[in-house]
Amino acid sequence: MKSKRQEKILEIIREHDVETQEQLLAELAAAGFTATQATISRDIRQLRIVKQLAPSGAYRYQTAVHPAEHQFSERLNVIFKQSITSVDYAQNILVIKTMVGMANAAMAALDAMNIPEIVGTLAGDDTAFVVLRDTASAANLCAEIRSQVAAK
Repeated sequence: MKSKRQEKILEIIREHDVETQEQLLAELAAAGFTATQATISRDIRQLRIVKQLAPSGAYRYQTAVHPAEHQFSERLNVIFKQSITSVDYAQNILVIKTMVGMANAAMAALDAMNIPEIVGTLAGDDTAFVVLRDTASAANLCAEIRSQVAAK
């Protein structure tokens, strides 16, 4: 339900000048989605939606032109820095190699980040696959993980 709601939020802000969360809640309700203001606030943060000045002079919700980097907490940084040995991507799939036995821990850490571009993860013993929504998202996340791992 969350992913459908978030897809609808993105569609609404693309098609309408939405200036407030109340307006967004009303649009969602009209589309058959029920949500609280707190839920919408979390969705806005996870989708990296920002208020920007529209040509009309009013501020409206839009997706960030340059999305902010995913914030890796210190604890998750440690897991990545210590376990990941390499990362690469093909199309919309990341392949992450880890130290033996660490793939599950690395994917648990990645899943905990609630990155909206990630569709799902699958971990083996020392290899994990991450399915993303598109190739651009895979390339961006691959580069970000590489930078985190390189900062050992």
